Amino acid sequence: MTQQTYARMTAGQGTALLVGAVLGPGMLVLPYLAASAAGPASVLAWAGLLALSVPVALTFAALGARYPDGGGVASFVGLAFGRRASAVTGWWFFGAVPIGTVAGALVGGQYVEACFGVDGTLAAWLIMIAAFAANAAGLRTSGLLQIGFVVLLVGLLAAAVISAAPHADPANFTPFAPHGMAGVASAAGVLMFAFVGWEAASHLSAEFADRANGLVRATVATLAVITVLYVGVSVTSVAVLGADMTEVPLSAMLALGLGDAARPVTGVVAVLLTFGAVNTYLAGAARLGAALARDGALPGWFASGGEPGRTPYRSLGLLAVLCLPVLVWAVDLDLLMRATSACLAAVTAAGVVAAVRMLPAGRHRTVAVVGAGLSLAALGFCGVYLVVPAVLALVAAAVLAAGSRRPQKKGI
Repeated sequence: MTQQTYARMTAGQGTALLVGAVLGPGMLVLPYLAASAAGPASVLAWAGLLALSVPVALTFAALGARYPDGGGVASFVGLAFGRRASAVTGWWFFGAVPIGTVAGALVGGQYVEACFGVDGTLAAWLIMIAAFAANAAGLRTSGLLQIGFVVLLVGLLAAAVISAAPHADPANFTPFAPHGMAGVASAAGVLMFAFVGWEAASHLSAEFADRANGLVRATVATLAVITVLYVGVSVTSVAVLGADMTEVPLSAMLALGLGDAARPVTGVVAVLLTFGAVNTYLAGAARLGAALARDGALPGWFASGGEPGRTPYRSLGLLAVLCLPVLVWAVDLDLLMRATSACLAAVTAAGVVAAVRMLPAGRHRTVAVVGAGLSLAALGFCGVYLVVPAVLALVAAAVLAAGSRRPQKKGI
């Protein structure tokens, strides 16, 4: 009876969860950032990263099917390469959250400022405060609400593309590559933000009613949805707005296609999407922090509250401390998203490389080898921002070393 109750997820529900893991509020601003870096040739960066997504997504699906009870990329990396590698991977994700959530809040703030005239930085502060308060109060974004956010985001992207497409002007694609291939590589570096999340597939397999094929079907369907959305948004935004588009391209596209009445609606939707994403990431990262402390990759004091049903206040407080200077510094949004992309791209690459070692010889390992090669090559697009995961790796190593030198208590 318990087993039947546990494995209920349909391929459609799995697709919604995976689409939600890959999509995010970053899509509200990434067309602008990519076009700023590469001009119209930014569409090449979108296409290249979509090609990368195919072997990566299928590899994580195969990994999840073989290890259906996996606890995320860090645990897979630990199984493949040991405790230290697992700690480093965990730190890459944990360290990316303060940067990425602030970036997401600033995206929401930009839309609030464009649609309502309220200061964007103030709006970002309010979104972050609300998300931390919700987590401290133990409020979680339910699975149904998360699916609602996904539907909302997909609907917003589709409406922007469909309504604005009739206003496309081929002249906006010339000059096509004003910054050359270096600009395309730079655009790919920031677009990594929109191409992570496939690792979520690796621990969904046990949830499907059809354990043999459910995850694969959901992954293929998600690839189809993502491809249609990303191609539509990348091409239409340039065709309609040009490479010198506004910082809030979806708002501009909807206003052009549906009229100015679309602006306030877009602002409200942007706030909801941003808050939902920030709230979810903080909740997951707080638990990750407690797990890292439990395993010695953070001081043990932060492990408190990591048990099921409890709130890890200490780990949540650490995240608040880490987010504060990022908010106060209020650095450029492009920089924040590139730093986050570098960390999350490193997490993805580590997971795919672990899959090469863990999957048996055959078709799945071949796909994993291709995915690993492409993922490692894609890290090069992150350029100087790879210093962020490098520093986090050193921090993880230092914390582990300090923990191993700490005298062990006896009699417990």
